[in-house]
Amino acid sequence: MPIFYLGDGQLHINTISEITSGNYVIALSEKAIERINKCRTYLDDKLAINNEPVYGINTGFGYLQNVKVEQENLTKLQHNLLLSHACGTGDEVPKEIVKLMLLLKIQSLSYGFSAIAISTVQRLVDFYNHDIFPVVYTQGSLGASGDLAPLAHLALPLIGEGEVIYQNTKIKTSALYKTLNWQPLSLQSKEGLALINGTQFMSAYGVYVLIKTQKLSSWADKIAAISIDAFDCRIEPFDELSHQIRPHKGQIETAQIIHSYLQGSEIIVQAGKQTQDPYSFRCVPQVHGASKDSIAYIRSVFETEINAVTDNPNVFPDEDRIISAGNFHGQPLALSLDFLCIALAELGSISERRVFQLISGQRGLPPFLVKNAGLNSGLMIAQYTAASIVSANKQLCTPSSVDSIVSSNGQEDHVSMGANGATKCLSVVKNLENILAIELLTATQALDLRRPLKSSVIIEETCSAYRKLISFNDADRILADDVKKSVSFMQEFDA
Repeated sequence: MPIFYLGDGQLHINTISEITSGNYVIALSEKAIERINKCRTYLDDKLAINNEPVYGINTGFGYLQNVKVEQENLTKLQHNLLLSHACGTGDEVPKEIVKLMLLLKIQSLSYGFSAIAISTVQRLVDFYNHDIFPVVYTQGSLGASGDLAPLAHLALPLIGEGEVIYQNTKIKTSALYKTLNWQPLSLQSKEGLALINGTQFMSAYGVYVLIKTQKLSSWADKIAAISIDAFDCRIEPFDELSHQIRPHKGQIETAQIIHSYLQGSEIIVQAGKQTQDPYSFRCVPQVHGASKDSIAYIRSVFETEINAVTDNPNVFPDEDRIISAGNFHGQPLALSLDFLCIALAELGSISERRVFQLISGQRGLPPFLVKNAGLNSGLMIAQYTAASIVSANKQLCTPSSVDSIVSSNGQEDHVSMGANGATKCLSVVKNLENILAIELLTATQALDLRRPLKSSVIIEETCSAYRKLISFNDADRILADDVKKSVSFMQEFDA
């Protein structure tokens, strides 16, 4: 298996996609090992000569910050921290996202400002490489003092506690350790806090959604192009001249993509077209483009975050300083996740409007895109389903980041709620996938009703591949099966 070394450079979304899809194993670089060991040694030496209270290292946590903990109890303090903070509930986090949490936590610890022991980081690496997924729950994080509850569940197996998914089976960590002949770790000062402070729950969800978004955004453009031709639309709205005088990057890019998809189509050059097309077709560059620009900004926020140190306190060996600050606060991610929900929901909203137009019995197409309408309902209810999902996304787009609630007896008095935004965002992207699948089902049906006229080579190739999985709808059948197959087609093939 190929090896990817963490700690030598920046992680990017595309790099993470390559690591996870290419089945890489990971390892710490020599530089990362050196930094981690240097920081740990510094803290050990500091504590040996200094008995002053230092937050989170020899004190309690949150509101208990002023409670001094004696040297002989520092290991117990960190052990208790993981136990008490593992208070998650709700659904289990998908293992793909748990694996990203492991990767991003290792990356953050590799910078050498967290005073973590190298043995602890290496155990996290072993979890990743052996596909050992700690059982983590979706509810419990306020997205402020880091993702405390989710990260506590992620870290529990390090000390032999909690549950893991191993070889697709949920087992107690104690049973796993017997199987692998491993021993639980005994955490040193500061280590528990380094493990549970951080934004890796929010970050992992964001990275996962952004990877899926990249593909779905491309599919949104191609499916829109199929719909544009199937609805006998005009090509002029995608002429570069219009977009040069309103030069938003995403708008220009989308217009170029749609225009290129339609080159060579027999349908797009037909005479006798209506003077204008509905906005859901004519304004694809403006709407899809705005989402693209938003996603590009959100991506930059997450790429900054996944290459950052987000625990507390931060330990600076070279400067001989330990600083308690607020790098764990999830506000940058919370705002971005809410924004991402909206950008993705709009791709679904305009998609459903195209479905509505295609089944409306206009422009020479039969009502609901079926022969013998009345006896057959055709794709009528496919649009109902898309409309239902679009409205669900509208509800999910109520921002989480404008909410806050006081915790830790008033010590933590402003929180980001980014974790709630993260789980909502995953729901939105899954919903978008289903909406686009319904549009693809509808657009290919409408295009086939234009025969013998043909669309462009690239659109015909896509529709031909699609028809190998989903046949033309001659008469009513179970559409749920077609939608599932349509989703599978989009997942299997690149747009």
